[in-house]
Amino acid sequence: MNAKLRSVIKYAVLLVIAFTLLIFAFRGVDVKKIINGMFEANLFWVSLSGLISMAAFVSRSYRWKLLIEPLGYSPSLKNSTAALMIGYLANLAFPRLGEVSRCGVLSKTDSVPFNKLLGTVIVERVIDVISLFICLLLAAIIEYRRLGNFFKENMIDPLYAKVNQLLRSPVAIAIAAILILIIVIAITWTLRRSKKRDKESWFIKLMKGFGDGLKSVARLKRPWLFIFHSVLIWFLYFLGVYVSLFALPSTSGLGANTALFLLVAGGFGMSAPVQGGIGAYHLLVSQGLILYGVSQQEGLTFATLLHSLQLLLIIVFGVASLLLLFSVRKNIGADVK
Repeated sequence: MNAKLRSVIKYAVLLVIAFTLLIFAFRGVDVKKIINGMFEANLFWVSLSGLISMAAFVSRSYRWKLLIEPLGYSPSLKNSTAALMIGYLANLAFPRLGEVSRCGVLSKTDSVPFNKLLGTVIVERVIDVISLFICLLLAAIIEYRRLGNFFKENMIDPLYAKVNQLLRSPVAIAIAAILILIIVIAITWTLRRSKKRDKESWFIKLMKGFGDGLKSVARLKRPWLFIFHSVLIWFLYFLGVYVSLFALPSTSGLGANTALFLLVAGGFGMSAPVQGGIGAYHLLVSQGLILYGVSQQEGLTFATLLHSLQLLLIIVFGVASLLLLFSVRKNIGADVK
């Protein structure tokens, strides 16, 4: 089986999972009423949420720039933002492709080594995971009585059951051991081969650049600005959810505590390994709103509205970024000629 066929099969499987979750989330509800409810949403609050999301994109791009600076490169904010949006667009096609895509784009536009950029993206992902769990902790503390059962039934128990099942499975343990052994053998073989040739292989170069990217967080030139944007990004995410609550009559009476919980639920939904968090986001956000007295149908209306807004922004600005970069490269080629 060649690599292209494997990619197509993997893409198809993930897409099937996404739509299965979507069907599961929308079971027993009137889809027409959800669509009508979305069209009746207050455009002012929807537009404000969109503007806040755009500000979060720019802030994230600027934080990425700060991570790249210690590597000896200074990409423009325009190019880093365009690369980020193209990465988000790629994630809609295939989960986690966006991380590779945005590194590839910025590597071409600003001549930053791809392997080093990949290291900075890993740092970003680690910081995002930590930030999400901090928000989870805050939500659990503030709304412990209301949300304790939700976390237990929808996140902790399923995760514990899955891990417990894997640990009790001899086949799973054997496969994990074999994979680890193969990885160790492959790395050892590559290192020995590089020493014999007295020349660094692509793997060694990749790992060195990857390590440099990871170390960039320890060599930040403006660490306090980096921390500020790390906090700002998640505050903007929270604010975007909060103002969206006012867009629908069924959620307009809910407050900041609800927005914080929905930020966490939506964050886990978007982290699911499916295209654009489709299905997982709708399911978690709508189930979360049920805890606040919102019906399943109204909860799905809100989840679909907010998710659709994010998709629209990503598609519009992702495509615009692609066109911009193609235009720039075309002009550069014309100048050279």
